[in-house]
Amino acid sequence: MKKSNIPIIKHIPNFLDYLEVERGLSNNTQINYKRYLKKFSLWLQSKNKEDLLPHELNADDIWDYRLHLARQKKPLSKLTQNYYLIALRSLLTYFSDKDIQSIPADKIKLPKDPKKEQSIKFLTLDQIEKLLTSPDTSTIQELRNRAILETLFSTGLRVAELEALNIEQFKNLKNTKDLEITIIGKGNQSRTVYFSERALFWIKKYLNTRDDDYKPLFINYRSRKDSSKRLTIRSIERIVKHYGTLANIPCFTTPHTLRHTMATDLLNQGVDLRIIQEFLGHKNISTTQIYTHVTNKKLKDIHRKYHSGKDLKN
Repeated sequence: MKKSNIPIIKHIPNFLDYLEVERGLSNNTQINYKRYLKKFSLWLQSKNKEDLLPHELNADDIWDYRLHLARQKKPLSKLTQNYYLIALRSLLTYFSDKDIQSIPADKIKLPKDPKKEQSIKFLTLDQIEKLLTSPDTSTIQELRNRAILETLFSTGLRVAELEALNIEQFKNLKNTKDLEITIIGKGNQSRTVYFSERALFWIKKYLNTRDDDYKPLFINYRSRKDSSKRLTIRSIERIVKHYGTLANIPCFTTPHTLRHTMATDLLNQGVDLRIIQEFLGHKNISTTQIYTHVTNKKLKDIHRKYHSGKDLKN
């Protein structure tokens, strides 16, 4: 049977294999896509369209499905609706890659989430300085914590990427003032990460206290000797929150806040958005564009404060 004569629903298992083999997505991502597409399958069945072929799916079907997502008895947020639509778009992209006729993926427009701008929380440079200098570096744990904070702000690493760092990646650190390493980030995508001289200073000081054979860069000093000793994501989040409280800065401070702060600082310094995209490891520039809302507001405030038009009389 030709692939074009196979109903959409029956293509989904092969699509999930495609996510693993050709796109290299993690098992968790595949599970999420399977769950999102299950809702689409159930919707097709409810419309007696379980035998709908890829080329038979049209713009009216897409619109009806979007209405279905928007009018659930238990309302779905705009962000959650996007997840379901992104999964469907990926399925359509799969059809295109496999030369199976279907409606183009870009025909599915994603609704804007009005809360997304508000979700970008970042610190001022004064606040970040208070945070970074809050650990009392007279103890090993506090020295480690200072190195963690400096690394998060310097690199813009996601917390899972920071957790995964290994001491082997820093073996040639002693005689250098800068460092770049390759990491495997979200979606199994590799990218280069750069460390500032200041961050390296504190990493070096921390590593000078290490005389063990443990693999992780950042270890848990309270865990059992027979464990991996790797500091967990939850522990790193608690560390950042603790010093945010200690420094008396906003309660929303998380590892991701430092990532947002790093990106916002670069944008305010005039760094091109495409370069920031590379630093952060965003696959699509649209993800990085969330930071323009921050700088756009800054420009608006500057215009309101300094533009001479405010002093003109009628």
